[in-house]
Amino acid sequence: MITSADNDKLKLIRRLRERKHREREGLFAAEGEDLVEAAERAGWEPAVLLRAGVDVESELLERASSLGSGSRVVGVYEQRWSEPHGDVSVYLHEVGDPGNVGTLIRAGHALADGPVILGPGCADAYSPKAVRASMGSVFARPPARSELASLPGARLALDARADGVIADVRLSPPLVICAGAERDGLPTELLEAADARARVPIRADGPDSLNVAMAVTVALYELGNRMLRP
Repeated sequence: MITSADNDKLKLIRRLRERKHREREGLFAAEGEDLVEAAERAGWEPAVLLRAGVDVESELLERASSLGSGSRVVGVYEQRWSEPHGDVSVYLHEVGDPGNVGTLIRAGHALADGPVILGPGCADAYSPKAVRASMGSVFARPPARSELASLPGARLALDARADGVIADVRLSPPLVICAGAERDGLPTELLEAADARARVPIRADGPDSLNVAMAVTVALYELGNRMLRP
């Protein structure tokens, strides 16, 4: 059993809190029984697996954890990246909140047959917050990386200022649903390059817009279900 905080495995877990180390080493940590079990179901073998009270003293694992309450188990895995594919996928541009990125990986896994594709300026899909928000979907449906210009198929830009709504969109697959940062949305050049623009209709007495993860999830439900329905 590990009894020293200077153990190399604990040092690795602590390093992986930072993006520069995750990118340099091509690894990430998944904390908690649910995530480790999701990795196992998806066939991912851990590079390191530490269980509190079994492999390492509980207090030491808690101190290495990125969670405020600590974890009973931590797995370290090699990052995987998908190739863009599928009839319906999601492209994100400068979505900087890792919670939104992880939530959309989960939504894409549930509602589309293609991955979430990370464009420039996006949060790290393998950050602790994104991995937790994905609820294990990052193992079942790893994200992709690409510039929008390189993606085949039709492009639908989600734009809160658009005249049309997503229910009226008629584009043939493969379809890429494009979304940008909450405050700024997609830049002008990406809006102009889209085959269509649409918004999620909101009640007149509602908020000005939806959280990006919520808006994309609604679009996936509407368009993904329509295209994937037998």
